Amino acid sequence: MGGTSVPAVRWFLSLVLMTFLAASAAPTPLYHLYQQTWHFSATMLTLIFAVYPFTLLVSLLIFGSLSDHIGRKPVIFAALILELVSMGLFITAGSVTDLLLARIIQGFATGIATSVLAAALFDADHHKGPLANSISPLIGIATGGLIASILVEYAPMPLHLSYECLAALIGLQAVIVWGLPETAKRQRGALKSLLPRIAVPVAARPALLEIAPANIACWALSGFTLSLAPSLIAAATGATSALNGGIAVTLLSLAGTASVVTWRRQNPESVLRFGTITQATGVGLILLAINYAMLWLIFAGFLVAGLGFGASFLGSVRTLMPLAAPHQRAGLMAAFYIMSYLAFSLPALLAGTMVRVVGLVNTANGYGMVLMILAAVALVGQIRRSKAPSCP
Repeated sequence: MGGTSVPAVRWFLSLVLMTFLAASAAPTPLYHLYQQTWHFSATMLTLIFAVYPFTLLVSLLIFGSLSDHIGRKPVIFAALILELVSMGLFITAGSVTDLLLARIIQGFATGIATSVLAAALFDADHHKGPLANSISPLIGIATGGLIASILVEYAPMPLHLSYECLAALIGLQAVIVWGLPETAKRQRGALKSLLPRIAVPVAARPALLEIAPANIACWALSGFTLSLAPSLIAAATGATSALNGGIAVTLLSLAGTASVVTWRRQNPESVLRFGTITQATGVGLILLAINYAMLWLIFAGFLVAGLGFGASFLGSVRTLMPLAAPHQRAGLMAAFYIMSYLAFSLPALLAGTMVRVVGLVNTANGYGMVLMILAAVALVGQIRRSKAPSCP
């Protein structure tokens, strides 16, 4: 199958990837309900969120190359089974401890799935596979957040139904995956592949530092949105519908998808600059909206910020990758993922702690100002780099 376009396989693998990310976003509109039911703090809420990217990162670093040695299908199947276990834990959860365990297992499952599905999509279609791998996670997050919020608002069993639907879909995919053609031959070195390889080539180090502010800002925004956005909207506007959090997540993710598709053939410097400016503008709109209780402007802000999120991520990756030789790319991407997922989790965890001290709206104001400062630093660096004389 390698190199040959097989649309059915590509679509199925894309759907599996979307399912994993939809499942990761499904708890977002439920966090507020969990908090009301079990009376835990905003710090605990963000901890429940943050254990997911931590374990995802660990899983990605350890198991990222395993499918090159034992085949794609067994690894995809294992990830699906782990995800199914996490759905079962969500369905039966009776305490905060259960939620933490479910998110930990979900993180491991998604980390395994992210790497193997990226490889399988490239195997299925060298041309369209990478694009599918770029946009499927964003579409999955948008779909998962929105559908879960609709089910919470209008369907019975709000704490269970989303997970039950996902469990049924994941179980079906676990059966279908064995019918796919295997594209990776078994080879030695499976145990050795479990040792993480983290290395930034000398040629890529200046670029990694230059893209860091913009990349950290876009991932930190995403982490805050997926953990605290529903609670923030309720606190700032008094609108308590579960749909509001789902809409915010959907707008951020779909706008990011549109941005990736639109800018994918443009110069990385232009893409990164557009992303930096647009994301800062979106964050500014969100801050204005929460201080004047304007729900529609909050949504507009997430839409604009999402355009910046997608472009910043795309520009960062496209800036870095040409600076590494093929044998160096895995180590460079590992370093990039460490930066990204730490930015995805740690700032949100800190924000959850600050809520207890200064309140949610004030925390969001401070958080947003830091993101805008990071964007300004990134923009200054981009301008300096564009004006610097190129090496002969």
